[in-house]
Amino acid sequence: MKSGHHQQLAEKIAGEITLSDMPGKALKKWRTSFKISPGVLAEHLGFSPSVISDYESGRRKSPGTAVVGKIVDSLFAIDEANGGSYLEKYSKMLFSNLDEDVIYDLHDFSDAVPMVELADLINCHLICGDADHSVVGYTVVNSVNAILTLSPNEFNRIYGWSTERALIFTDVSSGKSPMVAIRVTPFKPPCVILQGIDHDMVHPLVKKLAERDRISVFSTADSVKEIIKKLRKQSW
Repeated sequence: MKSGHHQQLAEKIAGEITLSDMPGKALKKWRTSFKISPGVLAEHLGFSPSVISDYESGRRKSPGTAVVGKIVDSLFAIDEANGGSYLEKYSKMLFSNLDEDVIYDLHDFSDAVPMVELADLINCHLICGDADHSVVGYTVVNSVNAILTLSPNEFNRIYGWSTERALIFTDVSSGKSPMVAIRVTPFKPPCVILQGIDHDMVHPLVKKLAERDRISVFSTADSVKEIIKKLRKQSW
């Protein structure tokens, strides 16, 4: 039997998939958020390997509520068998209040957005890694307050509903502290944007840490207000 938190999370996920205009994409978002491959999910459900891919691509008619319920149950069961880290993370997020002194803005997109598109919008300079991937959201974080006030577990709140997002750390002095904080937490973002620092002033350790965790790092001189204004104007 699911705990109360897990039950509410299950209802949220099932509702989002069922009510979405693009249920296949919503299904894929949650499957990838739990870091579960289509083959593993299909095997747990007793489906042929192509079924999940067909649902996600829209080649197969949208699953009904009964099938969606089984899919969500399987996501939970697979994650629990692997230690339950993502299940615990997303369950806690339902009851976590985001401190406005730590998180200035957080948004999850309805569909994945190419990182290069987001980076160009806020005048980013690529420091290391590449922009050849997509993100499903962003979080604008006060780097000093996040590091000073959040425990490693609380730090996970900045990921919203998916780790596949751009973390924008504001008012950084060298970029080293945010990367060290990410290094000691279990979840890693694909992209980090350092705000308020010129690319040639970024600490050399940033690139080394980013390469270890396969994180692309950018810098931008746009102000925090400009960044939030530009991002909120998009229809993502």
